[in-house]
Amino acid sequence: MGVLTMVLGPSGSGKSTSIRGLPADGVEVFGVTGKRLPFKGAPPIRARAGYREIYDALRENRSRCYVIDDSTYLMQFDNFRRAAERGYEKYVAMAVSFETLLEAAMATGEDTTVYFLHHPQFADGAGGRPQTVGRMLDEKLCVEGLFDIVLECASEEGRHVFRTNGSGVAKSPLGMFPEREVPNDLGLVDRAIRGFWDMAPLGGKEQGRRRAT
Repeated sequence: MGVLTMVLGPSGSGKSTSIRGLPADGVEVFGVTGKRLPFKGAPPIRARAGYREIYDALRENRSRCYVIDDSTYLMQFDNFRRAAERGYEKYVAMAVSFETLLEAAMATGEDTTVYFLHHPQFADGAGGRPQTVGRMLDEKLCVEGLFDIVLECASEEGRHVFRTNGSGVAKSPLGMFPEREVPNDLGLVDRAIRGFWDMAPLGGKEQGRRRAT
């Protein structure tokens, strides 16, 4: 079973920029919206990726790290495509599409990390939860509960950080991160995950222990 991490933050909070720390080896980046990554030397990105392309890649599991940039828009674009449809059935279909993708992510190998960069939604002054379409995913599934780690984007003294626990829905295993806030760097996050669970590191030149087989 792969390790699922959700990076939760509004537009401009540093989600896409956090990809800059990941090595080129063993990483596949899917850009749902087709926008360019906001930093120099960005890795190749599979632009305008939809459910089928991402699902197939996860099922094949040829890489050891996957990033779905702006995963929220998978649901939002699906919602707009179905705007003329009537009835509850379309919301069921949209919920099933996203849940099926989560199942594929969970079914990746134990040496695989999968990152969903996602927008939050706010209600009644409460902390942010993953933005969805309709109520089925919120009420029947609890999307954030399927993720091993949920990182919340924040800004501290003019710099972007990830909150690792103790804030809203942010969570991480005890001792995985040294502090409740870390730089918004998925390379740092991935190393912490792989070190904590004794997974092989990314990148051909990195050193580390490999999981026993």
